[in-house]
Amino acid sequence: MSTPTSPSSAAPAPRAPMLSTADALATLLAAAKPLAGTETISTFDALNRVLAADVVSPLDVPPMHTSAMDGYAVRVADLAQGSRHLPVSQRIPAGHAPQPLAAGTAARIFTGATVPPGADAVVMQEQAEPGEDAVTFLHTPKAGEWITAQGADIRKNTVILPAGARLTPAALGLAASVGCATLPVARRVKVAVFFTGDELTMPGEPLKPGAIYNSNRFTLTGLLRNLGCDVTDFGIVPDQIDVTRATLRKAAAAHDLILTSGGVSVGEEDHVRPAVEAEGRINLWQIAMKPGKPLAFGAVRRPQEAGAQAGESFFVGLPGNPVSSFVTFLLFVRPFLLRLAGATQVSPRALSLRADFSQTKSDRRNEFLRARVNAAGGLDLFPNQSSAVLTSTVWADGLIDNPPNHAISAGETVRFIPFTELLY
Repeated sequence: MSTPTSPSSAAPAPRAPMLSTADALATLLAAAKPLAGTETISTFDALNRVLAADVVSPLDVPPMHTSAMDGYAVRVADLAQGSRHLPVSQRIPAGHAPQPLAAGTAARIFTGATVPPGADAVVMQEQAEPGEDAVTFLHTPKAGEWITAQGADIRKNTVILPAGARLTPAALGLAASVGCATLPVARRVKVAVFFTGDELTMPGEPLKPGAIYNSNRFTLTGLLRNLGCDVTDFGIVPDQIDVTRATLRKAAAAHDLILTSGGVSVGEEDHVRPAVEAEGRINLWQIAMKPGKPLAFGAVRRPQEAGAQAGESFFVGLPGNPVSSFVTFLLFVRPFLLRLAGATQVSPRALSLRADFSQTKSDRRNEFLRARVNAAGGLDLFPNQSSAVLTSTVWADGLIDNPPNHAISAGETVRFIPFTELLY
């Protein structure tokens, strides 16, 4: 007869296989549906917002033929017939309506000014010798020379900015160039953020023994604001499950996403995970990435109060280490938020650059190495890739996306994601 196995001698349960970064991101994005609700705001205030509808140009840009240079508007036929000396019949600054150009004359014209009817070329002033009320030309132009044709940039009734585009400074200028004083945009994603840990202290307060300053609070709220989110910062929450649950309920009532860092492991003082399980649902993923690895994803039920929005608020729990929290936000939370906001482009663009270093030791996980572009156009590696070394995130220009089990040799081409693609 076999002897029953005691709990203390039982073999540990096998660990679930780690998710790849691609699978984890695909799962997050599959859950993120664009939020309902739009608003129309001033184009001045639309930076980093997501367009809720196509912007269609109501006019041609430019709306008339304009001069691309300071010079003289002419009829090509007049100069082609051998005449090099023409009287100046009018002067046309930008913003003034010209008269038709009389045959056998030239018009003094300036950059951006309307080309007069009858003129079919502009001779730049460097190729002309002005005299009193007349000009002598040193060049015979071709038809259309130095004229920007009506609609050369934008044609009337064409889409110039598609729905789902994020509004950059250049996009705002483009919208303004066709007369858009206001723009329809998706509403801001409402994000609640809080931080757990009795060891956390705010800058400006005395640092007690065993305490650390709360850097993640500044990093994550800054990243959220960069993305145009409406952020509510609930601050530092004590390591108490009842207080954590109460904060989750309060945060879920009026927010689309609750974001935390730390406290989602299985330690006795890690209260976020059981609190979320009590107030909703949660999956704790082990992702095959470095730095990072632990990531919690789930949802918290909204309280059934009068006037409260029904449903639930998404929950994402990031690692507590500062670099791990920073990198997992960039790779997972950023695209998740952009998808909620209705953005069509959520993936960062990567560059293929030369590694000017060697890393002979590979890792079984997908590594995201902090690196900087050097003066020769290659990449230098920050010497300490620990997940606690926050200085690496300021020193670096971006992340090298290094596949699992891959050592890097100097001169090799690697995949580099600039922070300019990840921070906004």
